Amino acid sequence: MLFIITFYSFFCTNEITLDMKKIVIFASGSGTNAENIIKYFQTKEVGTVVAVFTNNSNAKVLERAKKHQVPTEIFSKEELFESKVIQKLNLIQPDLIVLAGFLLKLPKSIIESFPNTIINIHPALLPKFGGKGMYGMNVHKAVVENKENETGITIHYVNENYDEGNVIFQKRVKLLSTDSPETVAEKIHELEQKYFPSVIEEILNLKS
Repeated sequence: MLFIITFYSFFCTNEITLDMKKIVIFASGSGTNAENIIKYFQTKEVGTVVAVFTNNSNAKVLERAKKHQVPTEIFSKEELFESKVIQKLNLIQPDLIVLAGFLLKLPKSIIESFPNTIINIHPALLPKFGGKGMYGMNVHKAVVENKENETGITIHYVNENYDEGNVIFQKRVKLLSTDSPETVAEKIHELEQKYFPSVIEEILNLKS
């Protein structure tokens, strides 16, 4: 009930038109990408972030969403696979669901209920360095250990398998022999901040 009231209040206090596409972000951690997307669409007419969902009650993304007056929803892994999350999504009817550092695998029920509506960003050039357990610093360490001379980001649709959905966008960055997992992470973060919001905007424009 609290989420419904907050969600209703969001629409009452923000300038949202019927033509604007609704974006829901799923995140598990600090939420730097989520906040970047929220801020980006504050100045756009094509869409707006209407909610942030997280499986982590201590995630900093909650503070970032609150700062921008975006409603949040906290759920457990069990609730993700039961009815709570999908019921809330059905209430919102999002035009796009964006996974931005979300560490759980979405259940088949959600993927089937929102076909071609869920996208994810991966911090490597898929199909390289994808799959279960390949996220964050795990990816960057593997890239360095494999002595890759480039890496990048992949934005893709989400299906039932980790990191196997159709690729929407990739951007590459050169690596140096002196790069560490930490410096690789910095390069990837820069790409994410620069390109993720604009790719989302392009997808929403295609839905118009």
